[in-house]
Amino acid sequence: MAGAGGGGCPAGGNDLQWCFSQVKGAVDEDVAEADIISTVEFNYSGDLLATGDKGGRVVIFQREQEAVVRTKCRIWRDGVLPLFACILAVRYAATALPAERWGSGLREAHRNKSRPHSRGEYNVYSTFQSHEPEFDYLKSLEIEEKINKIRWLPQQNAAHFLLSTNDKTIKLWKISERDKRAEGYNLKDEDGRLRDPFRITALRVPILKPMDLMVEASPRRIFANAHTYHINSISVNSDHETYLSADDLRINLWHLEITDRSFNIVDIKPVNMEELTEVITAAEFHPHQCNVFVYSSSKGTIRLCDMRSSALCDRHAKFFEEPEDPSSRSFFSEIISSISDVKFSHSGRYMMTRDYLSVKVWDLNMESRPVETHQVHEYLRSKLCSLYENDCIFDKFECCWSGSDSAIMTGSYNNFFRMFDRTTRRDVTLEASRENSKPRASLKPRKVCTGGKRKKDEISVDSLDFNKKILHTAWHPAENIIAVAATNNLYIFQDKVN
Repeated sequence: MAGAGGGGCPAGGNDLQWCFSQVKGAVDEDVAEADIISTVEFNYSGDLLATGDKGGRVVIFQREQEAVVRTKCRIWRDGVLPLFACILAVRYAATALPAERWGSGLREAHRNKSRPHSRGEYNVYSTFQSHEPEFDYLKSLEIEEKINKIRWLPQQNAAHFLLSTNDKTIKLWKISERDKRAEGYNLKDEDGRLRDPFRITALRVPILKPMDLMVEASPRRIFANAHTYHINSISVNSDHETYLSADDLRINLWHLEITDRSFNIVDIKPVNMEELTEVITAAEFHPHQCNVFVYSSSKGTIRLCDMRSSALCDRHAKFFEEPEDPSSRSFFSEIISSISDVKFSHSGRYMMTRDYLSVKVWDLNMESRPVETHQVHEYLRSKLCSLYENDCIFDKFECCWSGSDSAIMTGSYNNFFRMFDRTTRRDVTLEASRENSKPRASLKPRKVCTGGKRKKDEISVDSLDFNKKILHTAWHPAENIIAVAATNNLYIFQDKVN
């Protein structure tokens, strides 16, 4: 592959080439603050992709099943069915199939039948306002509507469920479809007006009639008033019944069915706040062991806790920390060592942490040092002073694993994002840009020149745009499809194998 675009994944091995698939969002140069994407998350199957923004909105994209629809249409057309009958037949057949397989893809497929589709294209499925701005009158504090995290729940039936959170309140949303309506009521007319019961001379049996597909988002649970500080993480447990939420000083355990109470499982708040030395920056449950979770701190440490040992996990089971080299210590050392994201691998054997300059992979069986350290943008070390002055040094970059855990991805500045192949130890820098947004156009590796004579394809470190940053990325759980959030635009890339 070109550098390391996620090698080791079944789809393309080490020769994987990434190409442009889609871009969502406006092209406006003046981007409204509310439109900036603040989180990106695939669901467990990868058929749905959710984004949250600073305006409190959640947008869900659904992967089209265009190839399946066209195949069925072709079969029925060969049976001398007219085109409109073919479409109706497909729609009828879809109602007998699982909703998650068809969803609103049929409607969109028919509507966009004249437009060429790439493999597995994602289109808008549902949009809703998740959070509104609030005001805490006791503390005279404004509560932003910005969506900090979205986490999907495993699908149990035709509906989908997800958790979304802002700084204070977590909501459980149900996303469902409706393509039938009831008609023939006894006590009301077709326009909804109530009928005079004395004028009813006969009873009717209401019937269900087809209607245009409607996707509804409804809040099923609201989990509030449990966090004094800003929520930075939510994570669904592998038991699918509980989840955790973390703020700067505490981690709470919730049951998905109970909204009026939670259990405090970590509390690092000192009696005297002047003695505070670190804060919690991220937390996540183990993907397979429902009693194990980790949380990271602003000091660059990771604590693994086992809830079987005690109700309050003040004492960690494992403590992961890399010894600092005294010779490299500087004024910025503590800031750049703060961990902004922690993610377990799908296998549960490893975990990955992201600090300002690097990504580290840890083996859960070895606490003394990471087994892998990948430099994301080491060329910025000489620029830390200016990055401190413009506050970029406090940016919180996220990271993600490929479906097979063989590659990792994280963001950088200038709309660059980095990929590291864990098998071949190769890496690549790619760019999310509309200039290279032709369908199936291959992404060219980008290189940053740190000094000396700059080559033709390189970009000088002094020319990087620090206002263009990729903080949020997501990788399809089973395929080589990635989603990259660049300000108000969502880029989707895929491998070029198919």
